[in-house]
Amino acid sequence: MITDNVKFDERGLICAIAQDAESGEVLMQAYMNEEALRLTAETGFAHYYSRSRKCLWKKGETSGHVQKVLSMAFDCDRDCLLLGVEQTGAACHTGNRSCFFRTEQASPQAGVSFLCELERVIDGRKREPQEGSYTSYLFEKGIDKIAKKFGEEAVETVIAAKNDEDQEFVGECADMLYHFLVLLREKNIRLCDVCTLLYKRHE
Repeated sequence: MITDNVKFDERGLICAIAQDAESGEVLMQAYMNEEALRLTAETGFAHYYSRSRKCLWKKGETSGHVQKVLSMAFDCDRDCLLLGVEQTGAACHTGNRSCFFRTEQASPQAGVSFLCELERVIDGRKREPQEGSYTSYLFEKGIDKIAKKFGEEAVETVIAAKNDEDQEFVGECADMLYHFLVLLREKNIRLCDVCTLLYKRHE
């Protein structure tokens, strides 16, 4: 049983961290008691224990922002649980996708997980076109236009790579990656599909 040998604290709780299974983005941190842990394992959806309300709750039960659990992993001491989840909607009660949206850095650097966030934005422009949006314009023009733009950006990236201006090269790489994501969406291919293939080739 999944609850065997789990080191619950003096209150009968264990810390649980929910992480986007695709991007690796940390979404939220909460607590589970033995029943919440058992229900999570049995139903495949995250259940937690509220310390303030002193009751069990299913994530997204009222908001619809459920967490489908794809993986569960304990740390070495079995006193902390990491959930790999498929998040519907926002994980944070503020409406943000992640509870960790505040930063103390003056100029934070975006991590690789931002590519998944950008992919979600691009998907939104495909499903709900917005007037004046360049992304929506590309989808309106179709595969020929999108493929052509990606090709142009790839060539410009190659040219920039042969120069000594690093910032110019970074800028061209960013343009190419953006158009690559648009091309993937037009072909109904997800970035994680490409990453999965790369992972398999690495094995």
